[in-house]
Amino acid sequence: MLGLGPPQGFCAACRTGRLTHVDAADYNAWYTTPRGAWIGDAEFRLLQRVLRPERGESLLDVGCGTGYFTRRLGREAGLRVVGLDPDVAWLDFAQSHGKGAESYCAGRAERLPFADRSFDRTVSVTALCFVDDVRGALREMLRVTRKRIAVGLLNRHSLLHRDKGRNGGSGAYHGARWHTEDEVRALFAGLPAANLTLCTAIFVPQGGPLARIVERVAPSRLPFGAFLVAAGDVRPPPVP
Repeated sequence: MLGLGPPQGFCAACRTGRLTHVDAADYNAWYTTPRGAWIGDAEFRLLQRVLRPERGESLLDVGCGTGYFTRRLGREAGLRVVGLDPDVAWLDFAQSHGKGAESYCAGRAERLPFADRSFDRTVSVTALCFVDDVRGALREMLRVTRKRIAVGLLNRHSLLHRDKGRNGGSGAYHGARWHTEDEVRALFAGLPAANLTLCTAIFVPQGGPLARIVERVAPSRLPFGAFLVAAGDVRPPPVP
């Protein structure tokens, strides 16, 4: 998530002591505010478009936090979804608010507790901004996926970074990593991902009428949105 609350999946940072005061219910309630609902909808639409899921497929949500995107992907995209996060308390919140189409488990992005090619598709929404070994987490996501992954990150070339990300970050963004498109391409270099595409959303994160107009007319290929998404197909392992 981008905006007033902490980024989606921020619990990956909890082991370092950051943001442990944020309550799961308070975090999740941000999505019911006008600005939070608008940002959540914009991010969800972009993720769904680049993932191109088919109903009935399986999906892993890495760094699921309170399960906001996990629930939506299960309910609106018709997927069989699993949410993973290192914070058990937030997983309990997600499980208690489940809609019946998803399940949850504890784990870390750098060492996913699943066999190779366990899921049709895998997604992560800004959780990797708080993971030390981002490339290792991407390698793990590709390992457990059969078809396609999408990774949402924070864009250094955005208005949000100017307001919240400089000098180590402020508020909920303290300690977050922000990436450029070139850096994201470098992270994927040499990994088994094909047809990598980059797109962005949330160009004016304040969320007023102007922001909503800009979001409707600005093409997602512009590299200035705060929500930077990289999506690609998983290359199958070589035949021995």
